[in-house]
Amino acid sequence: MFDDYDTAPVFTPEQVLENRGRVAIFIDGSNLFYAALQLGIEIDYTKLLCRLTAGSRLLRAFFYTGVDRTNEKQQGFLLWMRLNGYRFIAKDLVQLPDGSKKANLDVEIAVDLMALVGSYDTAVIVSGDGDLAYAADSVSYRGARVEVVSLRSMTSDSLINVADRYVDLDQIKEEIQKTSKHHVGYNNFPVSVLDQDRSSR
Repeated sequence: MFDDYDTAPVFTPEQVLENRGRVAIFIDGSNLFYAALQLGIEIDYTKLLCRLTAGSRLLRAFFYTGVDRTNEKQQGFLLWMRLNGYRFIAKDLVQLPDGSKKANLDVEIAVDLMALVGSYDTAVIVSGDGDLAYAADSVSYRGARVEVVSLRSMTSDSLINVADRYVDLDQIKEEIQKTSKHHVGYNNFPVSVLDQDRSSR
C-alpha cells in the first residue's frame, strides 16, 4: 500500500524557508542545555539565533529559564543574552526534596505562543516537551506555521506530529556550536540550572 511513496522531500530546504514571514522564537533553556550535553557541544547563541531566523524577519526571540538571582555569573549570562537579541523570561529555581532544582516554564511558553498569534507568521519552538503540543496545535489552527527544533531522542512524538517542520539539533550542531572561547556556551551557565528536572517529555 505504501510502496509507491518516495521518502525524498517534496520541497527543497530553500522552498520550505521562503514563506516563513515574521518569525517568533521560543527557546526552552533547560531542554536546550540538556540537548547540548547529549550532543557534546557548547551552544554559540549568536549562531543559534542566526540559524533559527534563517534570513527571515525576526519578531522576537524568547529564552525561558530558571535562575538563581544571587548568582552573578548567571546574571551576566542573561545580560549578554539580552544585549544580543534575546528576551529572557526567568523563574526562580525551586529546590525539591531530592536536592534537585526545578523551574518549569511550559505554561509561560504556551501562554506566549497563544498571546502573540497574529503578530508572527512562524513560531519556532526549541524544545522537545510534549506538554507544548496542545498550544502548538492551537496556534497552527489559527494560521501560524509551527517549526520544532530539538534533539530527536529528547522529543515527544506528539510535538513533532503537530509541527509543520521538524529539525533535529543533531543535524545542525555544526552550525550552532561554539568554536571560539569568546562565545557564550552552556558551560558558562551555572550548575544550578543544569540541576533542573531532566524530564523533556
